[in-house]
Amino acid sequence: MIVSDGLLLRPFEDSDATVFAEAVRESVESVSRWMPWASHDYSTVHALEWFAACRAQRDAGTALEFGIFCQDSGAFLGGAGLNEIRREHRFCNLGYWVRQSRQGQGIAPRCVRALAAHAFANEGLRRVEIVVAVGNTASEKVAVKSGALHEGIARNRLVINDASVPAHVFSLIP
Repeated sequence: MIVSDGLLLRPFEDSDATVFAEAVRESVESVSRWMPWASHDYSTVHALEWFAACRAQRDAGTALEFGIFCQDSGAFLGGAGLNEIRREHRFCNLGYWVRQSRQGQGIAPRCVRALAAHAFANEGLRRVEIVVAVGNTASEKVAVKSGALHEGIARNRLVINDASVPAHVFSLIP
């Protein structure tokens, strides 16, 4: 669990499945272009499958996925995580999404800063990458607001809907 700047980041619990699925369906317009798993028919079953995958990746040491909650109210705000953890080279990827009704409130940059601090202080990592598809200006702005350095554009860096796309590569270091 990570508590920082009004946010509570914690591993998903099965009891979060209903609110998670509702938030995904609410956010299809703003996130599905970049995260194709977000669909109008996203269900609690899908959420439970994702939570099980998150637990397996946590157990394997390859990812730490968290629900983002309001520290005061407990409201579900989105999801974020450290994934593709490469311990031998001490780096990982950092991903995030905020439910549509809470976007534009500074949640994502606060979450990025909290997760990066956790990666450096608690996971022994020395580099955190944020990889953002070209055209995803909202996520680009989050990376910049978080203090990440733009290192360049990598060709064919991400696959979205079976198409290879270029992506901005940002980094945070301690």
